[in-house]
Amino acid sequence: MTIGIALIGSGIFAKEEHLPAIKAASSALVLRAIYSRSLASAKSLASEAAEVELYSEDSGEGKGYDALLARDDVQAVVIALPILVQPEYIKKALSAGKHVLAEKPIAKDVATATELVSWYKSNISGPTLSIAENFRFLASYDYAAAQLSQLGRVLGFRVRAHNFVKQGGKYFETAWRKKPAYQGGFLLDGGVHFVAATRLILEGGRVQPVMTSAFSTQLQEHLPPVDTVDATVKLSNGANGTISLSFGTTFTGSEYTFAAEKGTVTVTRGKVTVVKDGKEETKEFSEEGSGVKQEMAAWGKALAGGKSDPRQSAEEALRDLQVLEAMLQSGEKGGAPVELNL
Repeated sequence: MTIGIALIGSGIFAKEEHLPAIKAASSALVLRAIYSRSLASAKSLASEAAEVELYSEDSGEGKGYDALLARDDVQAVVIALPILVQPEYIKKALSAGKHVLAEKPIAKDVATATELVSWYKSNISGPTLSIAENFRFLASYDYAAAQLSQLGRVLGFRVRAHNFVKQGGKYFETAWRKKPAYQGGFLLDGGVHFVAATRLILEGGRVQPVMTSAFSTQLQEHLPPVDTVDATVKLSNGANGTISLSFGTTFTGSEYTFAAEKGTVTVTRGKVTVVKDGKEETKEFSEEGSGVKQEMAAWGKALAGGKSDPRQSAEEALRDLQVLEAMLQSGEKGGAPVELNL
């Protein structure tokens, strides 16, 4: 039995990632409708989907978001909208009895996210709220966490994720990203991925962040309010690590390295290298892709079983946001330490 779903939002990620992932999960999910703020953008996305009904705010009476949510043959929605408006659409869908898979970050800040989670727990029973963080569905990170769990006490870690978002790039040219009305700019929108991956692997070592001290800056004029943050992070076992994130540097690539008593684990995209007792072993994950297909399949499977996948819990997404927001807040305060209660 398949579950009827609607795709809410018709942006770049919906077109390039969500739609192919929904098609790949056709044994569990069937796309019945697409909603976008404009009919033109909905049509653009629908050109790559078969037999779906279109809804938008400029399609006339009975063709807006509320009308879509009233359909009995749509049991769930995938929401990929600008960060500031997502909570409103999430609440409407849940109130209408629909299961929700909403893109990360869960909200623009911890206060808004906490209110959303509290509202959900107090007002909704039945429909599930899931947050899409595709990095949690990459096998390389799961493998790294499992390997770290076998190496004894965590001694430290280094995470770097560097990129240069150029003017004219497809993501930069979306209006809400170009002039962000939320903290961190691209650091919030993209940086939360790297925080999620870091937390996932650290959990393998049975530790979590408890405090951070960071410096932030805006290296590129076109990437307000800040595009770079470098943080020192204290872990629950007393060890320290560093997280360096930038979307405005000529450094490139990402790498996660974790040191433990018996060796190290290093993750680059699609590859994990483990050094244990002086012996080095590398495992390739060349077919894992972005993780979106895996997360969509997992969501469909969980819905079919009448539950939610713990990797997509709102609480996990909130913790990711807490870490990132603490880094940004410390940066605003010139490196003043910020405690974390995850």
